[in-house]
Amino acid sequence: MFRTARTTRLSRLGAVGATTFSALLLAAAAAVPAQAAGGAHDFVPSHPERDWAGSTVAAHEGHGSGGVQPMVTQTSGMDVSGYQGSVDWSTAWADGASFAYVKATEGTGYTNPDFAQQYNGSYNVGMIRGAYHFALPNASSGATQASYFVNHGGGWSADGQTLPPALDIEYNPYGATCYGLSQSGMVNWIASFSNTVHSLTGRYPTIYTTTNWWTACTGNYGGFGSTSPLWIARYNTSPGALPNGWSYQTFWQYSDSGTFPGDQDYFNGAIDRLQALALG
Repeated sequence: MFRTARTTRLSRLGAVGATTFSALLLAAAAAVPAQAAGGAHDFVPSHPERDWAGSTVAAHEGHGSGGVQPMVTQTSGMDVSGYQGSVDWSTAWADGASFAYVKATEGTGYTNPDFAQQYNGSYNVGMIRGAYHFALPNASSGATQASYFVNHGGGWSADGQTLPPALDIEYNPYGATCYGLSQSGMVNWIASFSNTVHSLTGRYPTIYTTTNWWTACTGNYGGFGSTSPLWIARYNTSPGALPNGWSYQTFWQYSDSGTFPGDQDYFNGAIDRLQALALG
């Protein structure tokens, strides 16, 4: 099976409104840390095709046991990257996937070579889809990477079938867990990325992360919950404790294998709420 082949070949390394925290985020964005303020090509990832949402999670946080136990209506979906190559979207749709997040970019020098097939293909079968960016905060500023992302597939339109652009911020696959940034430096980097995406698209990005990484690398900062939907990664029977600032998750990546190509996700609600999120 597609998923079995994927996981055998490579061990997995593992609708929110802009309100009270906007001013705080804008202020934080002005102080991009020196470590992340380099040029657009300071760091070239050596294996971007192996960096996807959750590629580092299992190695750092493991897998739980037992079946997924959603507590309210959940809408099934998936996320994919260049690792999957060309995806059979008709089959994924027939199997019950209603949405997909697709990796578009990493850092400022990589674009997913299969992005068009994945992003347009999911849309064409009827899925609500969105694009995500794999962050490398030590490579360049948040604003620089946000601009690169938006210019290479990370846009948004109010067509009812496009999710907010997403920021994938997780364990560093190339070195230090927090990319050499202090906790305040990481918060500033995320704020810079977030505000730039908002200024270019009109939407604040969904933030993909794990609670453990967020706590270690941002000091469990709580200032993004009023503007950015949360996409939590936890391979267990529930999403578990959430990062500070979010009282619920919007998306939950609950497994790195399953029915659909790529990772398995739930939207926390029925399909009409997913459509409302897409519309903004």
